[in-house]
Amino acid sequence: MPDRLRTVGWWQLANCATLPTQSEEFISALEQTMLGNGKMELFEITADQGTLACVAMCRKPGPLGRWHMLGDEELFEPFDALVRDAAAAQALAERLAAEFRPIEFARLPDNSPLIPALRAAMRGRGLMHVGPAKASPYIALDEGWYDPLLRLSSRRRSDFRRARKRAEEAGAVEFVTHQPTPGEFDALYDQAVAVEARSWKLAAGSALAADRAKRAFFRRYLTAASAKEQCRISFMHIGGEAVAMHLAVVWDGRYWLYKIGFDEAYARCSPGNQLMLHTIGEAARAGLCGYEMMGESESWISDLWTSEEHPRVRLRTYPYSAQGLAALAEDGGQWVHNRVQKKVPNRLLGLARRRTVAA
Repeated sequence: MPDRLRTVGWWQLANCATLPTQSEEFISALEQTMLGNGKMELFEITADQGTLACVAMCRKPGPLGRWHMLGDEELFEPFDALVRDAAAAQALAERLAAEFRPIEFARLPDNSPLIPALRAAMRGRGLMHVGPAKASPYIALDEGWYDPLLRLSSRRRSDFRRARKRAEEAGAVEFVTHQPTPGEFDALYDQAVAVEARSWKLAAGSALAADRAKRAFFRRYLTAASAKEQCRISFMHIGGEAVAMHLAVVWDGRYWLYKIGFDEAYARCSPGNQLMLHTIGEAARAGLCGYEMMGESESWISDLWTSEEHPRVRLRTYPYSAQGLAALAEDGGQWVHNRVQKKVPNRLLGLARRRTVAA
């Protein structure tokens, strides 16, 4: 861990974390792979009994750069500050509110103690806006998920059985979940990256193989997680070839899924969903209490697996300063632009429909 993070009593607040993205391994990996030419700052509240609250923020260079969570734009994972209690959250909020630069949390848990604390701290110092952000889907696991296939509709069960039959026709089917040591990690990680690269994600630029910084981040973070026996790398094999992969961690009694990928050459076999089915059941049978999908809810998740979500919010502060007013003007202009972009096509569509009816 970098010296400047070692100076923070991160370990003293480990039991206060509610997300794996709050861990020192996660933050350290971000700093070493994604900071670029930006500036990182550790906001810390200490007392005689040690560290009471801390949060790592970064900003782009220049006078108008706003503070935000490192990795917001690259990873867009949920994140929160580490605080011992409500009083510590208030003290941290006072420290953040004293900044003349605006601050942004892109995906903050909606029950974060930082929200009411910052709202109070910003009074007389500036404005604060809290709006909805992309929620995180999850499954609350119990014995009913030991065989996830039984939780699906009869039509979905038939779809899975047909896909499994097609896979078995192509070769022997095997599911494997590895709990790698740091020495075993690299080879398994490289294999997972290669599987993901054989999909649409490579052309879209979202595959790890197409993003050097993100690939380096997950290598460093998951290697550290391997040292703590938290990392999980799962594969579906057909005929001895890996055709689907998961990169995940087991943390705080839950399975946290970061990356999924599958080989499009086997799309008819639905390898991505087949591996999901396997790992959900595996997590439930291991006694884990939750299956957390770290991205955002998409139709394939809500239609097939779960409609349950953890609400997230985007929090922005606008201090009474030149930087704060500039940020407010920028965000206000973007809001107007988005509204116009949304309304104009709808009005044109309505006009076209009226003309069609009139004709």
